[in-house]
Amino acid sequence: MKLIYTILLLFSIEYSFSQKPSQEFEGVENEIIHLIEKYNAVGAAVAVVKNDRIIYAKGFGYRDIERKLPVTTNTVFPIGSITKSFTGSVLGALEAEEKLSLKDKPSQHIPEFAFYNDKMNDLITIEDLLSHKSGIGNQASSQVFFPDTSLLKMVQRLRYLKPQAEVKNSFEYSNMAYTVAGAIIEQITGNSWQANIQEKLFAPLEMTSSYTKLEEMKKSSDYSFPYGVYNGNVEKVKYEDFNSISPAGAIKSTVNDMTNWMITWLNNGKFKDSQIISEEYIQKATTLQNIKGGNYEENAFLFGDGFGWRLRSSYGHFRIEHGGNTFGFSSDLAMFPFDKIGIVVLTNQDNSLLPYAIVDIITRRLFEIDPVPEYPINVADIFKPMPYKHLNKDKMPSHSLSSYSGTYKAKGFGTIEVLNEDERLYALLPNYKFQLEHVNYDSFFFKPSKEFKDVYNPQFTIQFITDTEGEISMLKMYSQKEPVQFYKVD
Repeated sequence: MKLIYTILLLFSIEYSFSQKPSQEFEGVENEIIHLIEKYNAVGAAVAVVKNDRIIYAKGFGYRDIERKLPVTTNTVFPIGSITKSFTGSVLGALEAEEKLSLKDKPSQHIPEFAFYNDKMNDLITIEDLLSHKSGIGNQASSQVFFPDTSLLKMVQRLRYLKPQAEVKNSFEYSNMAYTVAGAIIEQITGNSWQANIQEKLFAPLEMTSSYTKLEEMKKSSDYSFPYGVYNGNVEKVKYEDFNSISPAGAIKSTVNDMTNWMITWLNNGKFKDSQIISEEYIQKATTLQNIKGGNYEENAFLFGDGFGWRLRSSYGHFRIEHGGNTFGFSSDLAMFPFDKIGIVVLTNQDNSLLPYAIVDIITRRLFEIDPVPEYPINVADIFKPMPYKHLNKDKMPSHSLSSYSGTYKAKGFGTIEVLNEDERLYALLPNYKFQLEHVNYDSFFFKPSKEFKDVYNPQFTIQFITDTEGEISMLKMYSQKEPVQFYKVD
Protein backbone atom coordinates (compact mmCIF):
# COMPACT_ATOMS: atom_id res chain seq x y z
CA MET A 1 0.00 0.00 0.00
CA LYS A 2 2.84 2.40 0.81
CA LEU A 3 4.33 1.76 -2.65
CA ILE A 4 0.99 2.60 -4.27
CA TYR A 5 0.83 5.96 -2.51
CA THR A 6 4.44 6.73 -3.33
CA ILE A 7 3.36 6.31 -6.94
CA LEU A 8 0.38 8.55 -6.21
CA LEU A 9 2.72 11.27 -5.04
CA LEU A 10 4.70 11.01 -8.26
CA PHE A 11 1.46 11.28 -10.25
CA SER A 12 0.40 14.31 -8.21
CA ILE A 13 3.67 16.05 -9.08
CA GLU A 14 3.58 15.06 -12.75
CA TYR A 15 0.02 16.26 -13.23
CA SER A 16 0.26 19.36 -11.06
CA PHE A 17 -0.60 22.87 -12.12
CA SER A 18 2.30 24.33 -14.07
CA GLN A 19 2.77 27.29 -11.73
CA LYS A 20 5.10 26.61 -8.80
CA PRO A 21 2.97 26.43 -5.64
CA SER A 22 3.43 29.13 -3.03
CA GLN A 23 5.12 28.45 0.30
CA GLU A 24 1.79 28.04 2.08
CA PHE A 25 1.26 24.79 0.12
CA GLU A 26 4.67 23.33 0.79
CA GLY A 27 4.25 19.69 1.83
CA VAL A 28 0.47 19.70 1.38
CA GLU A 29 0.68 16.81 -1.09
CA ASN A 30 1.98 14.54 1.65
CA GLU A 31 -0.96 15.48 3.90
CA ILE A 32 -3.49 14.86 1.14
CA ILE A 33 -1.97 11.52 0.17
CA HIS A 34 -1.91 10.49 3.82
CA LEU A 35 -5.66 11.18 3.98
CA ILE A 36 -6.33 9.33 0.71
CA GLU A 37 -4.46 6.35 2.12
CA LYS A 38 -6.33 6.46 5.45
CA TYR A 39 -9.67 6.69 3.67
CA ASN A 40 -8.74 3.85 1.33
CA ALA A 41 -9.78 6.16 -1.50
CA VAL A 42 -8.88 5.88 -5.18
CA GLY A 43 -8.36 9.45 -6.34
CA ALA A 44 -8.96 13.15 -5.82
CA ALA A 45 -8.54 16.45 -7.60
CA VAL A 46 -7.94 19.75 -5.81
CA ALA A 47 -7.93 23.38 -6.91
CA VAL A 48 -7.61 26.68 -5.04
CA VAL A 49 -8.21 30.22 -6.30
CA LYS A 50 -7.31 33.50 -4.68
CA ASN A 51 -7.77 37.03 -6.00
CA ASP A 52 -9.15 35.82 -9.33
CA ARG A 53 -6.36 33.38 -10.17
CA ILE A 54 -5.52 29.74 -9.59
CA ILE A 55 -2.86 29.38 -6.90
CA TYR A 56 -2.92 25.60 -6.59
CA ALA A 57 -4.26 22.67 -8.63
CA LYS A 58 -3.32 19.00 -8.55
CA GLY A 59 -4.63 15.53 -9.24
CA PHE A 60 -3.98 12.60 -6.92
CA GLY A 61 -4.38 8.88 -7.39
CA TYR A 62 -6.40 7.20 -10.10
CA ARG A 63 -9.52 7.89 -12.11
CA ASP A 64 -9.43 4.26 -13.24
CA ILE A 65 -7.68 2.00 -10.74
CA GLU A 66 -7.80 -1.09 -12.96
CA ARG A 67 -5.91 0.56 -15.82
CA LYS A 68 -3.87 2.78 -13.48
CA LEU A 69 -5.04 5.95 -15.23
CA PRO A 70 -4.18 8.97 -13.06
CA VAL A 71 -6.45 11.78 -11.90
CA THR A 72 -5.49 15.11 -13.45
CA THR A 73 -6.88 18.58 -12.95
CA ASN A 74 -8.87 17.96 -16.16
CA THR A 75 -10.46 14.71 -14.94
CA VAL A 76 -14.26 14.90 -15.03
CA PHE A 77 -16.10 13.96 -11.83
CA PRO A 78 -19.85 14.10 -11.09
CA ILE A 79 -20.21 16.96 -8.57
CA GLY A 80 -23.59 15.99 -7.08
CA SER A 81 -25.48 18.69 -5.21
CA ILE A 82 -23.01 21.47 -6.05
CA THR A 83 -25.23 21.45 -9.16
CA LYS A 84 -27.86 23.35 -7.16
CA SER A 85 -25.83 26.56 -7.32
CA PHE A 86 -25.92 26.33 -11.14
CA THR A 87 -29.69 25.81 -11.31
CA GLY A 88 -30.25 28.76 -8.99
CA SER A 89 -27.95 30.92 -11.13
CA VAL A 90 -29.98 30.25 -14.27
CA LEU A 91 -33.08 31.47 -12.42
CA GLY A 92 -31.08 34.51 -11.33
CA ALA A 93 -30.20 35.17 -14.97
CA LEU A 94 -33.87 34.90 -15.97
CA GLU A 95 -34.77 37.38 -13.25
CA ALA A 96 -32.12 39.79 -14.58
CA GLU A 97 -33.76 39.40 -18.00
CA GLU A 98 -37.10 40.30 -16.35
CA LYS A 99 -38.62 36.96 -17.36
CA LEU A 100 -39.52 36.11 -13.77
CA SER A 101 -39.17 37.26 -10.20
CA LEU A 102 -37.78 34.96 -7.53
CA LYS A 103 -40.81 36.00 -5.48
CA ASP A 104 -43.13 34.44 -8.07
CA LYS A 105 -45.15 31.37 -7.22
CA PRO A 106 -44.26 28.26 -9.29
CA SER A 107 -47.82 28.04 -10.65
CA GLN A 108 -47.24 31.33 -12.49
CA HIS A 109 -44.84 29.52 -14.81
CA ILE A 110 -45.75 25.81 -14.77
CA PRO A 111 -49.02 24.71 -16.43
CA GLU A 112 -51.52 22.68 -14.42
CA PHE A 113 -49.35 22.96 -11.34
CA ALA A 114 -50.48 22.80 -7.73
CA PHE A 115 -49.04 21.76 -4.40
CA TYR A 116 -50.71 19.42 -1.91
CA ASN A 117 -52.79 22.12 -0.21
CA ASP A 118 -53.87 25.72 -0.49
CA LYS A 119 -51.40 26.91 2.12
CA MET A 120 -48.51 25.70 0.00
CA ASN A 121 -50.06 27.19 -3.15
CA ASP A 122 -50.55 30.56 -1.42
CA LEU A 123 -47.14 30.81 0.26
CA ILE A 124 -44.38 28.99 -1.62
CA THR A 125 -42.20 31.12 -3.90
CA ILE A 126 -39.18 30.34 -6.08
CA GLU A 127 -36.99 31.77 -3.30
CA ASP A 128 -38.37 29.12 -0.93
CA LEU A 129 -37.48 26.37 -3.40
CA LEU A 130 -33.87 27.54 -3.60
CA SER A 131 -33.41 27.92 0.18
CA HIS A 132 -35.08 24.67 1.34
CA LYS A 133 -37.91 26.41 3.20
CA SER A 134 -40.77 25.19 1.00
CA GLY A 135 -41.50 22.22 3.25
CA ILE A 136 -41.70 19.92 0.20
CA GLY A 137 -38.86 17.70 1.40
CA ASN A 138 -36.98 15.26 -0.77
CA GLN A 139 -39.88 13.07 -1.95
CA ALA A 140 -37.21 10.56 -2.94
CA SER A 141 -39.65 7.63 -2.95
CA SER A 142 -41.46 9.23 -5.87
CA GLN A 143 -38.39 10.38 -7.76
CA VAL A 144 -36.17 7.31 -7.27
CA PHE A 145 -38.60 4.36 -7.18
CA PHE A 146 -40.94 5.81 -9.83
CA PRO A 147 -38.61 7.93 -12.00
CA ASP A 148 -39.53 10.09 -14.97
CA THR A 149 -37.16 12.01 -17.22
CA SER A 150 -39.77 14.76 -17.70
CA LEU A 151 -39.43 17.53 -15.14
CA LEU A 152 -42.93 18.74 -15.98
CA LYS A 153 -44.55 15.35 -15.40
CA MET A 154 -42.64 14.88 -12.15
CA VAL A 155 -43.58 18.23 -10.59
CA GLN A 156 -47.23 17.77 -11.53
CA ARG A 157 -47.25 14.90 -9.02
CA LEU A 158 -46.80 17.38 -6.18
CA ARG A 159 -50.54 17.93 -5.85
CA TYR A 160 -50.62 14.40 -4.38
CA LEU A 161 -47.43 14.52 -2.28
CA LYS A 162 -47.70 15.58 1.35
CA PRO A 163 -45.21 18.21 2.55
CA GLN A 164 -42.44 16.87 4.77
CA ALA A 165 -42.14 19.99 6.95
CA GLU A 166 -43.81 23.28 7.76
CA VAL A 167 -44.04 25.69 4.84
CA LYS A 168 -41.93 28.86 5.22
CA ASN A 169 -40.85 27.96 8.74
CA SER A 170 -38.54 24.97 8.43
CA PHE A 171 -35.31 23.71 6.95
CA GLU A 172 -36.11 20.57 4.96
CA TYR A 173 -33.54 19.73 2.30
CA SER A 174 -35.30 19.10 -0.99
CA ASN A 175 -34.07 17.75 -4.30
CA MET A 176 -37.67 17.88 -5.50
CA ALA A 177 -37.70 21.65 -4.93
CA TYR A 178 -34.85 21.95 -7.43
CA THR A 179 -36.78 19.75 -9.86
CA VAL A 180 -39.52 22.39 -9.65
CA ALA A 181 -36.87 25.08 -10.21
CA GLY A 182 -35.65 23.23 -13.30
CA ALA A 183 -39.21 22.88 -14.60
CA ILE A 184 -39.71 26.64 -14.26
CA ILE A 185 -36.54 27.22 -16.30
CA GLU A 186 -37.78 24.89 -19.03
CA GLN A 187 -41.26 26.42 -19.21
CA ILE A 188 -39.99 30.01 -19.40
CA THR A 189 -37.23 29.41 -21.95
CA GLY A 190 -38.77 26.64 -24.01
CA ASN A 191 -35.43 24.81 -23.74
CA SER A 192 -34.30 21.97 -21.51
CA TRP A 193 -32.59 22.54 -18.19
CA GLN A 194 -29.47 20.98 -19.73
CA ALA A 195 -29.48 23.43 -22.66
CA ASN A 196 -29.88 26.40 -20.32
CA ILE A 197 -26.93 25.32 -18.17
CA GLN A 198 -24.79 24.99 -21.30
CA GLU A 199 -25.88 28.27 -22.88
CA LYS A 200 -26.04 30.55 -19.85
CA LEU A 201 -23.17 29.15 -17.74
CA PHE A 202 -20.84 26.56 -19.27
CA ALA A 203 -20.25 28.41 -22.55
CA PRO A 204 -19.61 31.96 -21.24
CA LEU A 205 -17.53 30.62 -18.33
CA GLU A 206 -15.39 28.54 -20.70
CA MET A 207 -16.26 25.38 -18.79
CA THR A 208 -15.45 23.24 -21.81
CA SER A 209 -15.08 19.97 -19.87
CA SER A 210 -18.37 20.20 -17.97
CA TYR A 211 -21.47 18.19 -18.77
CA THR A 212 -25.05 17.59 -17.66
CA LYS A 213 -25.44 14.09 -19.11
CA LEU A 214 -23.53 10.89 -18.38
CA GLU A 215 -23.27 9.92 -22.04
CA GLU A 216 -21.63 13.27 -22.81
CA MET A 217 -19.10 12.81 -20.00
CA LYS A 218 -18.16 9.36 -21.31
CA LYS A 219 -17.12 10.90 -24.62
CA SER A 220 -14.36 12.73 -22.75
CA SER A 221 -10.87 11.23 -22.81
CA ASP A 222 -10.37 11.96 -19.10
CA TYR A 223 -13.24 11.02 -16.77
CA SER A 224 -13.41 9.12 -13.49
CA PHE A 225 -15.07 5.85 -12.64
CA PRO A 226 -17.12 5.63 -9.41
CA TYR A 227 -15.84 3.67 -6.41
CA GLY A 228 -16.98 2.70 -2.95
CA VAL A 229 -15.68 0.77 0.04
CA TYR A 230 -17.07 -2.49 1.41
CA ASN A 231 -15.44 -4.30 4.33
CA GLY A 232 -12.23 -2.39 3.70
CA ASN A 233 -12.05 -3.24 0.00
CA VAL A 234 -12.38 -0.79 -2.88
CA GLU A 235 -15.09 -1.70 -5.40
CA LYS A 236 -16.29 -0.07 -8.59
CA VAL A 237 -19.98 0.92 -8.41
CA LYS A 238 -22.54 2.15 -10.94
CA TYR A 239 -23.14 5.77 -11.94
CA GLU A 240 -26.33 7.32 -10.63
CA ASP A 241 -29.27 7.85 -12.98
CA PHE A 242 -30.64 11.30 -12.17
CA ASN A 243 -33.75 11.51 -14.38
CA SER A 244 -35.94 14.30 -12.93
CA ILE A 245 -33.43 14.98 -10.14
CA SER A 246 -30.95 16.42 -12.67
CA PRO A 247 -31.35 20.11 -11.63
CA ALA A 248 -30.38 19.05 -8.09
CA GLY A 249 -27.29 17.00 -8.84
CA ALA A 250 -26.47 15.91 -12.41
CA ILE A 251 -23.53 18.15 -13.39
CA LYS A 252 -20.11 16.61 -14.06
CA SER A 253 -17.03 18.85 -14.11
CA THR A 254 -13.31 19.22 -13.49
CA VAL A 255 -11.46 21.22 -10.86
CA ASN A 256 -10.02 23.39 -13.64
CA ASP A 257 -13.51 24.25 -14.89
CA MET A 258 -14.76 24.75 -11.35
CA THR A 259 -12.08 27.39 -10.74
CA ASN A 260 -13.91 29.54 -13.32
CA TRP A 261 -17.13 28.98 -11.38
CA MET A 262 -15.50 30.04 -8.10
CA ILE A 263 -13.78 33.07 -9.62
CA THR A 264 -17.12 34.23 -11.02
CA TRP A 265 -18.80 34.03 -7.62
CA LEU A 266 -15.87 35.69 -5.85
CA ASN A 267 -15.92 38.47 -8.43
CA ASN A 268 -19.60 39.40 -7.99
CA GLY A 269 -20.73 37.44 -11.03
CA LYS A 270 -18.08 38.68 -13.45
CA PHE A 271 -15.81 36.49 -15.54
CA LYS A 272 -13.19 38.13 -17.75
CA ASP A 273 -15.03 41.46 -17.52
CA SER A 274 -18.37 39.93 -18.57
CA GLN A 275 -21.28 39.91 -16.11
CA ILE A 276 -22.35 36.26 -16.33
CA ILE A 277 -24.45 36.16 -13.14
CA SER A 278 -26.15 39.34 -12.00
CA GLU A 279 -24.57 41.03 -9.02
CA GLU A 280 -28.02 41.29 -7.43
CA TYR A 281 -28.48 37.53 -7.60
CA ILE A 282 -24.99 36.89 -6.22
CA GLN A 283 -25.81 39.10 -3.26
CA LYS A 284 -29.15 37.39 -2.57
CA ALA A 285 -27.80 33.88 -3.08
CA THR A 286 -25.02 34.45 -0.54
CA THR A 287 -27.26 36.13 2.04
CA LEU A 288 -28.86 34.05 4.77
CA GLN A 289 -32.34 33.10 3.54
CA ASN A 290 -33.11 30.16 5.83
CA ILE A 291 -31.70 29.33 9.25
CA LYS A 292 -30.48 25.79 9.80
CA GLY A 293 -30.06 24.08 13.14
CA GLY A 294 -26.66 22.94 14.32
CA ASN A 295 -24.34 22.72 17.29
CA TYR A 296 -22.46 25.98 17.51
CA GLU A 297 -18.74 25.73 18.13
CA GLU A 298 -16.07 28.36 18.57
CA ASN A 299 -14.98 28.12 14.94
CA ALA A 300 -18.28 27.22 13.25
CA PHE A 301 -21.64 28.92 13.85
CA LEU A 302 -24.53 30.83 12.24
CA PHE A 303 -25.55 27.96 9.92
CA GLY A 304 -28.06 28.52 7.15
CA ASP A 305 -28.74 28.55 3.43
CA GLY A 306 -28.78 31.15 0.73
CA PHE A 307 -29.80 30.06 -2.77
CA GLY A 308 -27.96 26.84 -3.59
CA TRP A 309 -25.29 27.51 -0.96
CA ARG A 310 -24.68 26.69 2.69
CA LEU A 311 -23.60 29.73 4.73
CA ARG A 312 -21.78 29.96 8.05
CA SER A 313 -19.05 31.59 10.07
CA SER A 314 -15.90 29.47 9.92
CA TYR A 315 -12.64 30.23 11.74
CA GLY A 316 -13.75 33.85 11.98
CA HIS A 317 -14.43 34.13 8.22
CA PHE A 318 -17.64 34.22 6.19
CA ARG A 319 -17.90 30.91 4.32
CA ILE A 320 -20.24 29.75 1.56
CA GLU A 321 -20.13 26.10 0.66
CA HIS A 322 -21.87 23.09 -0.78
CA GLY A 323 -20.95 19.45 -0.86
CA GLY A 324 -22.04 16.81 -3.32
CA ASN A 325 -22.70 13.09 -3.03
CA THR A 326 -23.70 10.77 -5.84
CA PHE A 327 -23.00 7.07 -6.43
CA GLY A 328 -19.24 6.61 -6.19
CA PHE A 329 -18.34 10.29 -5.78
CA SER A 330 -18.07 12.86 -2.97
CA SER A 331 -17.13 16.51 -3.40
CA ASP A 332 -16.91 19.83 -1.60
CA LEU A 333 -16.63 23.44 -2.72
CA ALA A 334 -15.98 26.20 -0.18
CA MET A 335 -15.50 29.92 -0.75
CA PHE A 336 -14.54 32.80 1.52
CA PRO A 337 -15.91 35.84 -0.33
CA PHE A 338 -14.31 38.56 1.79
CA ASP A 339 -10.93 36.85 1.48
CA LYS A 340 -11.39 36.13 -2.27
CA ILE A 341 -10.53 32.45 -1.70
CA GLY A 342 -12.17 29.37 -3.19
CA ILE A 343 -11.36 25.68 -2.72
CA VAL A 344 -12.82 22.71 -4.61
CA VAL A 345 -12.14 19.01 -4.00
CA LEU A 346 -13.60 16.24 -6.16
CA THR A 347 -13.15 12.57 -5.22
CA ASN A 348 -14.25 9.23 -6.63
CA GLN A 349 -15.25 7.70 -3.30
CA ASP A 350 -18.86 7.07 -2.33
CA ASN A 351 -20.39 8.67 0.78
CA SER A 352 -17.11 10.04 2.11
CA LEU A 353 -15.99 13.00 4.20
CA LEU A 354 -12.57 12.94 2.52
CA PRO A 355 -13.20 16.10 0.42
CA TYR A 356 -14.23 18.04 3.55
CA ALA A 357 -11.05 17.00 5.34
CA ILE A 358 -8.92 18.11 2.39
CA VAL A 359 -10.76 21.44 2.25
CA ASP A 360 -10.04 21.88 5.97
CA ILE A 361 -6.32 21.14 5.50
CA ILE A 362 -6.08 23.85 2.86
CA THR A 363 -8.28 26.32 4.77
CA ARG A 364 -6.04 26.03 7.82
CA ARG A 365 -2.94 26.65 5.73
CA LEU A 366 -4.37 29.71 4.02
CA PHE A 367 -5.52 31.27 7.29
CA GLU A 368 -2.46 30.11 9.27
CA ILE A 369 -4.49 27.97 11.66
CA ASP A 370 -2.85 25.09 13.48
CA PRO A 371 -3.43 21.72 11.81
CA VAL A 372 -5.52 19.07 13.55
CA PRO A 373 -3.52 16.10 14.89
CA GLU A 374 -5.60 13.58 12.93
CA TYR A 375 -8.85 13.68 10.97
CA PRO A 376 -11.48 11.04 11.80
CA ILE A 377 -12.18 8.50 9.07
CA ASN A 378 -15.80 8.78 7.99
CA VAL A 379 -16.74 6.80 4.91
CA ALA A 380 -19.79 4.55 4.84
CA ASP A 381 -19.76 1.11 3.25
CA ILE A 382 -21.76 0.70 0.07
CA PHE A 383 -24.94 -1.32 0.46
CA LYS A 384 -25.01 -5.02 -0.37
CA PRO A 385 -28.04 -7.27 0.16
CA MET A 386 -27.76 -10.14 2.62
CA PRO A 387 -29.09 -13.65 1.86
CA TYR A 388 -32.85 -14.08 1.84
CA LYS A 389 -34.50 -15.32 5.04
CA HIS A 390 -37.63 -17.46 5.01
CA LEU A 391 -40.91 -16.79 6.79
CA ASN A 392 -40.90 -15.83 10.46
CA LYS A 393 -42.63 -18.96 11.74
CA ASP A 394 -43.32 -17.40 15.14
CA LYS A 395 -45.36 -14.60 13.55
CA MET A 396 -46.73 -16.07 10.33
CA PRO A 397 -48.61 -14.02 7.68
CA SER A 398 -52.36 -13.75 8.29
CA HIS A 399 -53.16 -14.73 4.70
CA SER A 400 -51.85 -17.11 2.07
CA LEU A 401 -49.05 -15.56 0.02
CA SER A 402 -51.24 -15.55 -3.09
CA SER A 403 -53.68 -13.23 -1.26
CA TYR A 404 -51.07 -10.44 -1.26
CA SER A 405 -50.60 -10.62 -5.03
CA GLY A 406 -52.05 -7.81 -7.10
CA THR A 407 -51.61 -4.29 -8.40
CA TYR A 408 -51.26 -1.43 -5.92
CA LYS A 409 -51.31 2.25 -6.90
CA ALA A 410 -50.61 5.56 -5.19
CA LYS A 411 -51.19 8.94 -6.82
CA GLY A 412 -47.99 10.93 -7.05
CA PHE A 413 -45.93 7.76 -7.05
CA GLY A 414 -46.95 4.94 -9.37
CA THR A 415 -47.70 1.24 -9.42
CA ILE A 416 -46.30 -1.69 -7.45
CA GLU A 417 -47.08 -5.13 -8.79
CA VAL A 418 -46.89 -7.81 -6.08
CA LEU A 419 -46.23 -11.27 -7.52
CA ASN A 420 -46.27 -14.71 -5.95
CA GLU A 421 -43.61 -16.87 -7.60
CA ASP A 422 -42.91 -20.32 -6.13
CA GLU A 423 -44.32 -19.26 -2.77
CA ARG A 424 -42.14 -16.17 -2.56
CA LEU A 425 -43.47 -12.64 -2.91
CA TYR A 426 -41.88 -10.10 -5.22
CA ALA A 427 -42.52 -6.37 -5.70
CA LEU A 428 -42.18 -5.16 -9.27
CA LEU A 429 -41.47 -1.42 -9.61
CA PRO A 430 -40.63 0.47 -12.83
CA ASN A 431 -36.85 -0.04 -12.51
CA TYR A 432 -36.56 -2.62 -9.74
CA LYS A 433 -37.71 -6.09 -8.81
CA PHE A 434 -37.45 -6.71 -5.07
CA GLN A 435 -38.21 -9.87 -3.18
CA LEU A 436 -40.45 -9.26 -0.18
CA GLU A 437 -38.74 -10.74 2.85
CA HIS A 438 -41.09 -11.53 5.72
CA VAL A 439 -40.64 -9.57 8.96
CA ASN A 440 -43.74 -10.49 10.97
CA TYR A 441 -47.45 -11.07 10.35
CA ASP A 442 -48.36 -8.83 7.37
CA SER A 443 -45.10 -6.87 7.30
CA PHE A 444 -42.32 -7.47 4.77
CA PHE A 445 -39.44 -5.40 3.41
CA PHE A 446 -37.84 -4.89 0.00
CA LYS A 447 -35.06 -7.43 -0.43
CA PRO A 448 -32.76 -6.65 -3.38
CA SER A 449 -31.31 -9.48 -5.40
CA LYS A 450 -27.59 -10.04 -5.92
CA GLU A 451 -27.94 -8.13 -9.19
CA PHE A 452 -28.88 -4.92 -7.34
CA LYS A 453 -26.05 -2.45 -8.12
CA ASP A 454 -27.21 0.81 -6.54
CA VAL A 455 -25.18 1.78 -3.48
CA TYR A 456 -28.06 3.00 -1.26
CA ASN A 457 -30.08 0.76 1.06
CA PRO A 458 -33.62 0.31 -0.37
CA GLN A 459 -34.88 -2.09 2.31
CA PHE A 460 -38.01 -0.19 3.32
CA THR A 461 -40.75 -1.96 5.23
CA ILE A 462 -44.03 -2.85 3.50
CA GLN A 463 -47.16 -3.48 5.57
CA PHE A 464 -50.27 -5.02 4.04
CA ILE A 465 -53.64 -3.81 5.40
CA THR A 466 -56.98 -5.62 5.37
CA ASP A 467 -60.42 -4.12 4.82
CA THR A 468 -63.51 -4.72 6.97
CA GLU A 469 -64.12 -8.02 5.20
CA GLY A 470 -60.63 -9.27 6.03
CA GLU A 471 -59.32 -8.98 2.46
CA ILE A 472 -55.96 -7.37 1.59
CA SER A 473 -56.86 -3.89 0.30
CA MET A 474 -53.77 -1.73 0.71
CA LEU A 475 -50.05 -1.70 1.39
CA LYS A 476 -48.12 0.95 3.25
CA MET A 477 -44.54 1.70 2.23
CA TYR A 478 -42.50 3.16 5.11
CA SER A 479 -40.02 5.10 3.02
CA GLN A 480 -40.85 8.68 4.12
CA LYS A 481 -41.81 10.50 7.30
CA GLU A 482 -45.34 9.24 6.84
CA PRO A 483 -46.00 5.89 5.16
CA VAL A 484 -47.11 6.00 1.52
CA GLN A 485 -50.45 4.26 0.96
CA PHE A 486 -50.81 2.12 -2.18
CA TYR A 487 -54.37 0.89 -2.80
CA LYS A 488 -55.08 -2.47 -4.36
CA VAL A 489 -56.88 -1.97 -7.64
CA ASP A 490 -57.58 -5.48 -8.96
